[in-house]
Amino acid sequence: MRSDNIKKGYLRAPHRSLLKAIGLIDEEIERPIIGVANSGNEITPGHIHLDKITEAVKAGIRMAGGTPIEFRVIGVCDGIAMGHEGMRYSLVSRDIIADSLEIMCQAHQFDGIVMVGSCDKIVPGMLMALLRVNIPGIFISGGPMLCGILPDKKEIDLISVFEGVGKILNKEITEETLKLMEEMACPGAGSCSGMFTANSMNCLSEALGLALPGNGTIPAVDARRIRLAKYAGMRVVELVKKDIKPRDIVKFESFKNAIVVDMALGASTNTVLHLPAIANEAGIKLQLEIFDKLSRITPNICKISPASSQHIQDLDKAGGISAVMKELSKKGLIEEDCLSVSGKNIREILKKVEVYDRNVIREIENPYMKEGGIAILKGSLAPDGAVVKQSAVKETMMKFKGKAIVFDSEESAMKAVIEGKIKEGVVVIRYEGPKGGPGMREMLSITSAISGKGLDEKVALITDGRFSGGTRGPCIGHISPEAAEGGPIAYVKNGDIIEIDIPERKIELKVDKREMEKRKKEIKILKKNLKGVLLKYSKLVKSANTGGILE
Repeated sequence: MRSDNIKKGYLRAPHRSLLKAIGLIDEEIERPIIGVANSGNEITPGHIHLDKITEAVKAGIRMAGGTPIEFRVIGVCDGIAMGHEGMRYSLVSRDIIADSLEIMCQAHQFDGIVMVGSCDKIVPGMLMALLRVNIPGIFISGGPMLCGILPDKKEIDLISVFEGVGKILNKEITEETLKLMEEMACPGAGSCSGMFTANSMNCLSEALGLALPGNGTIPAVDARRIRLAKYAGMRVVELVKKDIKPRDIVKFESFKNAIVVDMALGASTNTVLHLPAIANEAGIKLQLEIFDKLSRITPNICKISPASSQHIQDLDKAGGISAVMKELSKKGLIEEDCLSVSGKNIREILKKVEVYDRNVIREIENPYMKEGGIAILKGSLAPDGAVVKQSAVKETMMKFKGKAIVFDSEESAMKAVIEGKIKEGVVVIRYEGPKGGPGMREMLSITSAISGKGLDEKVALITDGRFSGGTRGPCIGHISPEAAEGGPIAYVKNGDIIEIDIPERKIELKVDKREMEKRKKEIKILKKNLKGVLLKYSKLVKSANTGGILE
């Protein structure tokens, strides 16, 4: 066993002595030692209950003959970090999580690992670590939160509250109504209940084969989640005994499956940032072109909040991610020979799967859209690409032309929205990219305010930053190259015409080459005074079109 490096032979007597200091007996030391990475904390709703999930995982490990060793992992709540300086640290945490997991696994020579996580950057950070360390392992999430229900029976979620702020500014609702929404939108533990980034990544972990069926959709408060955690613990011991590692399971075809499911669900645009970073750890290159290629041929068969009033619990009742994959397999869109940590290949998993609600998972011949939920745009404003969640854009805004209204930070743009200075046009927010932010902040506060004020048919928003999975409307992120690297977005001026054509995958700045060359000589790239982890990150991080990986 790998753990023999810390426990075998007389040279390791000091090591065994330290293991006995934590209460282990010889019989436990002799078994496979399984690390259990618990990202539970008391600030994040998606993580508040992870101690219970972790205990179930440990019970499963013991039942299968292993010895679980729990340790803690950091986790940022993106909702709480939203709209202020704290959001700069969210994407940064993804790589810190992956690094810390690598350190713990390698320093202590675990035979296997179970990653217990839930929210936006924790899930991809854990999946990156699984493929980087490449010891037998499995991921399990804490599960989605239930949606909130108002007295009039209307279902709401966190995005309803964010958009409620815009409605307050527009005097559409009262502060009392917003207070009621605040009280009811997030009823308890779990990752926020729409197809936002956390749930998108939890669902895609199934499609990748690194999580058990049900991982993406079983609600946090459902006893099936505890049972699934026990099975995860049992399965990891079996993976150790058979020496089946993550890179034995995950291949390029596995990522194709994940992208196809991504498109069918209309998942978060952050998946286009995270999947390439996860693939990179396995030595697999995912170019933006593969996302667009698969989007062109994959129908969008689910519409979950923010694209509709349906929530993850509805998808779970309809059959979950396995049912989505079963529907996609009818058109040969799923690589069924791909393996899973369950011990079965995708074909075996899907054999007995059914779709139970056609209002939630549409037949592939009758999709919401003929194309997938995400589109990759390119053009003079984004030569290396940009990303939009087209499934959450109204038909009237799929093509849009307007005058640029330029801001060098999210705060200054938000101030203009609050003060009613934004009426129509293309809001440009720059210096929010991976390097320039740094940290590539999400823009949920401002996109929700724009939607809440009813401007989402008059205003488009583009940024070298990114958007929450809860964002809807013509919001185009990941503009690459970013402003801090001298991308065209750095030289946009107020009043410039910007043309967006999502069906044609174009985003153009209507400024001639001569004028652009002149601006490049006149306009200086903004430099920020950084320190600490943000300084380190800004020096190492690459462009959004690479997944924001670190060099």
